[in-house]
Amino acid sequence: MEFDYVIVGAGSAGCVLANRLSEDPSVRVALLEAGGRDWYPWIHIPVGYFKTMHNPSYDWCLETEPDPGLNGRSIRWPRGKVLGGSSSINGLLYVRGQPRDYDVWAQMGNKGWSWSDVEPYFRRAEGNVDIDDDVLGRDGPLAVSEPRMDSSVCNAWVEAADRAGYRKNPNYNSEDQEGVGHFFQTAKGGLRSSSARAFLRPARRRRNLSVLTHHQVRRIEIQDGRATGLVCSYGDDERTITARREILLSAGAIGSPQALMLSGIGPPDHLAALGLETKVALPGVGGNLQDHLQARPIFKCKSPTLNNQVSTLAGRMRIALEFALRRTGPMTMAASLGVGFIKTRPEVETPDIQFHVQPFSAGSDMQPHQFAAFTASVCQLRPQSRGRLGLKSADPAAPPRIDPGYLSSEIDCQTMVEGVKVARRIAEFEPLKSEITSEFAPGADLVDDDDVLNWVRDTATTIYHPTGTCKMGNDPDAVVDQRLRLHGLDGLRVVDASVMPNLVSGNTNGPTIMIAEKAADMIREDAR
Repeated sequence: MEFDYVIVGAGSAGCVLANRLSEDPSVRVALLEAGGRDWYPWIHIPVGYFKTMHNPSYDWCLETEPDPGLNGRSIRWPRGKVLGGSSSINGLLYVRGQPRDYDVWAQMGNKGWSWSDVEPYFRRAEGNVDIDDDVLGRDGPLAVSEPRMDSSVCNAWVEAADRAGYRKNPNYNSEDQEGVGHFFQTAKGGLRSSSARAFLRPARRRRNLSVLTHHQVRRIEIQDGRATGLVCSYGDDERTITARREILLSAGAIGSPQALMLSGIGPPDHLAALGLETKVALPGVGGNLQDHLQARPIFKCKSPTLNNQVSTLAGRMRIALEFALRRTGPMTMAASLGVGFIKTRPEVETPDIQFHVQPFSAGSDMQPHQFAAFTASVCQLRPQSRGRLGLKSADPAAPPRIDPGYLSSEIDCQTMVEGVKVARRIAEFEPLKSEITSEFAPGADLVDDDDVLNWVRDTATTIYHPTGTCKMGNDPDAVVDQRLRLHGLDGLRVVDASVMPNLVSGNTNGPTIMIAEKAADMIREDAR
């Protein structure tokens, strides 16, 4: 159990690292995953996220603490527990973010992370299947494609948004993100392209790569200021795995800071309160927690939607048959079809809200409504609110404490309310207006900003993008440097969404894969 590189977490980033580092036959690489193999068929069927999210076999099923910003509600935070991590249970939406996101990272002192630096790594990962332009890379392992189903109500939303003054943009992944259109998804031939399928599967045949499932990290071993290995649980056994060169934490914005703190790396006061010895004092571990919060305006409509199609056995059978015969239709659908990157105010320099438009609607239990409707979910792209991740216990098997801090910033509250107003404005334009019969949520009776904000606090939920808890930088709260090496300890890097100093303007799976592509080059360069 001795390797050159030991990667913790076989998620969006970990699978990329396993592939790229094992390309060198002279090094031995271990990839550790607390979950199991991705054999469950619903993982590979795009709409299978309805079967995998909140399923304890494939999801850590985490929950936040009661949040004052959500009127004291606790909400569920799905995180993947399987090969592919969250890329195996997510909504498949592919978004790079805005060039400015990465230029700001560089301006914060993170040399090498500007848009011009990271764009080649996006292209290296991307395998454009059928999108008719040269913005995306074409030869990468990660399949990126257009939707394989159509929705009249989502098409009507795009047309109405265009007439409302929010212009169409055929590729929001270009340097100009602003506009409305349709999502791209990480799928090929109607099947999910998870990080495990895209990056890990081609590398599994290499003799120098060992994939160890059901291995949960208990702590990092430290000797003379260097991370030397990991103590893991495997069933009832405890195993020590040694890293000759580096340990690479890729357990995500929840798992990576949790592993650090369990090993005595983090805020000294917090560790001491749990009886843990501080080995490396890093107050920023677990801080800077950011996430995209979504509010879900719902509109009842005249034409049938997926709500109607899935409400009968015959409808479900037709959907299944279309998928079986053609690999098209609702079973190939990502979490949303229509997309909009929009400014809430003219003075905003770049889009500050994102729409996820879905040809269905559901209650808080995620069961479809018994009437035709669509959802125009809206989220703020760059929230200023910050939360914190901590430990509840020194027991590695205990879930962490998640305090998301939603809507603790006034600008976040204002932006969410303005986003609901934009959703209502688009609904007043044809061809959508004549399709809508009524506004179901928040409801036409909620007009005042305070009432709309209270509805957001009562109903909003995560859009599954936790980031920032092992912040990259050189300030006192930074956890890793610009080459993702842990401050104050040799032999350890963090490579996942937790290193983002600021949340990117969009869905986070693509940017996380980019981070791992760039990290793989840095690791190989530093080993020379």
